[in-house]
Amino acid sequence: MAQMESPETPKGENPDEMVSENHQLWSLSGESCPEGTIPIRRTTEQDVLRASSIQRFGRKIRRPIRRDSSSNGHEHAVGYVSGQEYYGAKASINVWAPRVANQYEFSLSQMWVISGSFGNDLNTIEAGWQVSPELYGDSYPRFFTYWTSDAYQATGCYNLLCSGFVQTNNRIAIGAAISPRSSYKGGQYDISLLVWKDPKHGNWWLQFGSGPLVGYWPSFLFTHLRNHANMVQFGGEVVNTRPSGTHTLTQMGSGHFSGEGFGKASYFRNLQVVDWDNSLIPVSNLRVLADHPNCYDIRGGINNVWGNYFYYGGPGRNVRCP
Repeated sequence: MAQMESPETPKGENPDEMVSENHQLWSLSGESCPEGTIPIRRTTEQDVLRASSIQRFGRKIRRPIRRDSSSNGHEHAVGYVSGQEYYGAKASINVWAPRVANQYEFSLSQMWVISGSFGNDLNTIEAGWQVSPELYGDSYPRFFTYWTSDAYQATGCYNLLCSGFVQTNNRIAIGAAISPRSSYKGGQYDISLLVWKDPKHGNWWLQFGSGPLVGYWPSFLFTHLRNHANMVQFGGEVVNTRPSGTHTLTQMGSGHFSGEGFGKASYFRNLQVVDWDNSLIPVSNLRVLADHPNCYDIRGGINNVWGNYFYYGGPGRNVRCP
């Protein structure tokens, strides 16, 4: 297989910002895969049996993605920017293991690179961590990717469960559990993710931490994202199936509201976007939105060390969120 030419990394990407951290449990043994091959999380019979149907396996449930209360049980607390041309996004994402109340729910924290309208032609590239008992059969936060080019209808899937995302790295497994995880009033850990469009070939690349390129989404997968994104979103999403008629106890982030701050609430920090010139710049005019603030909320800020950041999340069901 011909070696893919490496993409042009965005200017302002600071390689020694963090030593190449190893955040993946499977590779702590020092294992990696031979040149020209990649690690793939084994899909077991159990994995497929947990899915509601073979056709749905590894796909997101179709849903109107408009950010409002009717969005089919999906609840968000997000920071977003729109109105410019975006060629990528970067953030450091605090990693937790939120409780997920049942197999049909998930809790994730991710970046969305979005183009098109919220009709049927929505294109998204998504990456972050998720706890999904249905997909993985456990409660670990796992590194994941997602994409769609038609608003989650017929295209796209998680990780490598359908063709689309092309993995080039032999040391990072998509779908692998992330470790260490943050604990309440304890150690705080984050992962840094960068998604950007290579100006040379037009593919959208994913970099994990400060080091390795994980792989890319070929530009031919998309319609609008062949050019650029018109919105970038960061934050948390949960599914609320309203078990027994009440709001779910599935947690977002750390399971604590944003007001609790560092060491207690989950955060995103150093929010950046890539501009037309392939330069990483701090986001400007970040807007924050929680569609059910009594269940999960968000508050943004900016300082010299963290750049643009926000705290977000919550416990789900509580006195104010019945």
